[in-house]
Amino acid sequence: MSNEAQLRQDDPNIALQESPEFAELRAKFRRFVFPLTIAFLAWYFLYVLLAVLAHDFMGTRVFGNITWGLILGLLQFVSTFAITIAYARWADRELDPAADALAKKMEAHS
Repeated sequence: MSNEAQLRQDDPNIALQESPEFAELRAKFRRFVFPLTIAFLAWYFLYVLLAVLAHDFMGTRVFGNITWGLILGLLQFVSTFAITIAYARWADRELDPAADALAKKMEAHS
């Protein structure tokens, strides 16, 4: 057995990364983050495409000097904050307790 293979077996970080609990934690994270990332990027690129290709629509006044372009642009900020708040709440409820349990398990084995 090589020294690298021996070190790998003895490394508690590697053991943790290969554990089913860590795999479930990583999968849980990805199930939440990837769909939201895809949805936000689609929304962002839709805004960019509308700004480039739909000048008339984006310049249409909704009321006063407020246009669809301004409204959709401001909604980009709103959606960013909404996603951040949703992630923070979800992580506090779902991700952090599982991560804390894994940290305690790792501390107990050290």
